[in-house]
Amino acid sequence: MTITTDTDRSVAERGMGFGLRALNRLAGSDLLDRIRIRKQVERALFQSTKSGFRSATAAGRTFKAAQQLGKPARQVRSKSKGLFDITPDDEQRMFQEAGRAFAEEKVRPAALDADAARVTPPELLGQAAELGVNMLGVPEELGGVMHEQSAVTSVLIGEALAHGDIGIAYAALAPGAVATAIGLWGSAEQQATYLPPFTGEDVPAAALAILEPRPLFDPLQLETKARKDGEEWVLDGAKSLLARAKDCELFVIAAEAEGLGPVLFVVESATKGLSVEDEPAMGLRPAATGRLLIEDVRLPAGALLGEGKREDYVECVNRSRLAWCGLAVGGAQAVLDYVIPYVNDRIAFGEPISNRQGVAFAVADIGIETGGMRLATYRAASRADRGDDFAREAAIARRLCATRGMQVGSQGVQLLGGHGFVKEHPVERWYRDLRAAGVMEGALLV
Repeated sequence: MTITTDTDRSVAERGMGFGLRALNRLAGSDLLDRIRIRKQVERALFQSTKSGFRSATAAGRTFKAAQQLGKPARQVRSKSKGLFDITPDDEQRMFQEAGRAFAEEKVRPAALDADAARVTPPELLGQAAELGVNMLGVPEELGGVMHEQSAVTSVLIGEALAHGDIGIAYAALAPGAVATAIGLWGSAEQQATYLPPFTGEDVPAAALAILEPRPLFDPLQLETKARKDGEEWVLDGAKSLLARAKDCELFVIAAEAEGLGPVLFVVESATKGLSVEDEPAMGLRPAATGRLLIEDVRLPAGALLGEGKREDYVECVNRSRLAWCGLAVGGAQAVLDYVIPYVNDRIAFGEPISNRQGVAFAVADIGIETGGMRLATYRAASRADRGDDFAREAAIARRLCATRGMQVGSQGVQLLGGHGFVKEHPVERWYRDLRAAGVMEGALLV
């Protein structure tokens, strides 16, 4: 594995800076006109400036099969109890309580600085990994902790972490999306090669790359293409808003494959043709979001995730939407828990502002909408766990969380008045983050 030190990076950055300054000085010289090469130099300057903001993907570890599997390992489906019961079982309650305690004690205090710095502290990511959030989708045969599939458990954990901060929750949960995708649909070889690192102490940064940098994105109409060249696949395109993109060692990339339709590929970061750009966003700032550029990336036939079935990809999209719904529910609950004591303690005209009907009704609306978002999300996740069709339920949950979550964030800012507009109070950050539920595709998975 190649290790790049801060010194090496600073030397490279200084070298790039010297080169750009030299080209700039040359571009201002009359000599270019006399020898008639101005256009060539200006073109070189443009390309140098453009590529200067790109960087190679992280020099990842070498992934090797830890064992030989005769067939893919899969978590079993849970059995229907005949009733819709959202009461967590003992195992789910344990994960939920651990996530809530971590969010309250560690995530919430770090959120403001992480938002400003656009980075989640590494120690927080390590502590989140110790909770087991990245191995929920790993089968027991490969070191996982869950015998049954449990989208509900994943939603509960996402909700708990997002109650502390949605951006930090995104950064912490993103590697688990790759592990879950490989656990659900990967071949025996892919599972043996890529899943064991997600159960150890040094969990690789990884990203499920579906979203593309264009308006009105449709995950079933991908502009990232994969064409066959002999026994290889060749990928071209771009992916957007990936958590910790510059640190990622492994990607699962969605592409429109020749003869197959939309499918997923497992791609190591060291693969030639991958590069990343910084992509700051309105929200999710602690996740250090970036753009992945895919240029003539050649992959072996074995990089295709599982059998490349369209129905697997559609299920991936729906499961991803439920993961974002879980984060939206956690963020909305954070708004509710913050505004209730605020409106009770805030005195105006000699009484708490909660005594005003306009304020009381707004708080009640937040509670109603948050409860509706939660119920719709849990219902869809429970159907996914049983193996029932959940596309309709996922669409309903997504619609509720995208529209109502955004309204909850806006109402939270409104109820705080001028305090809602300043960073002294966290509602402005939650408002920005809650809008992600209607924008993001992929990146997380339950």
